[in-house]
Amino acid sequence: DFLFFWGAVFLVTTTLVALLKKENKELTPTKEETKGITDTYRLLFSIIKMPAVLTFCLLILTAKVGFSAADAVTGLKLVEEGVPKEHLALLAVPMVPLQIILPLIISKYTAGPQPLNTFYKAMPFRLLLGLEFALLVWWTPKVKHEGGFPVYYYVVVLLSYALHQITLYSMYVAIMAFNAKVSDPLIGGTYMTLLNTVSNLGGNWPSTVALWLVDPLTVKECAGAQEQTCGTTVAAEV
Repeated sequence: DFLFFWGAVFLVTTTLVALLKKENKELTPTKEETKGITDTYRLLFSIIKMPAVLTFCLLILTAKVGFSAADAVTGLKLVEEGVPKEHLALLAVPMVPLQIILPLIISKYTAGPQPLNTFYKAMPFRLLLGLEFALLVWWTPKVKHEGGFPVYYYVVVLLSYALHQITLYSMYVAIMAFNAKVSDPLIGGTYMTLLNTVSNLGGNWPSTVALWLVDPLTVKECAGAQEQTCGTTVAAEV
């Protein structure tokens, strides 16, 4: 119902924009960025060939490898250990005001001449939170009782996620600010789109690999059948 409602709102609003919004033909841009798709990709290729841009792209493609497992797998492991999915979903509600306020606060520190300093400072704390998340998953079955989980457990989870959001947004806002700062104003849209796309890709591929590696790296034991291995999905089902 939630998805259906907002999907309908999205369709209605975008359709109204398409039907009612008219372009102002009197105001013509002084200089167009590109003339077509071919020119756009030729321009992107020329940008990415620049040594500084190429080095930066390689850096942001690999910068998030260290905390990809913690980001992608923690929630799934908590559910596997018995934490109700609806409780984890409810913990996301207090995060919303934090997610709104954080960029406003962090932007003050990324508005200077060196926005990536915030990125560098946040990285070790985010890596440490990965260890904290691992301890949280290890601790979860130890505090579970018949009625579920105690209130203090959810407080710890909430605080852990709040600290994680601070480090995540510190890095996110810093990289966006840097991309905006270094983009050539004449081709700003194309330049920023390229850098932001690479930045997003740098967060997505490590998470995908982390999820793919969960089963091969998980150690399982078969209760009551010592001769039986549980290394594969088929064996675990048997």
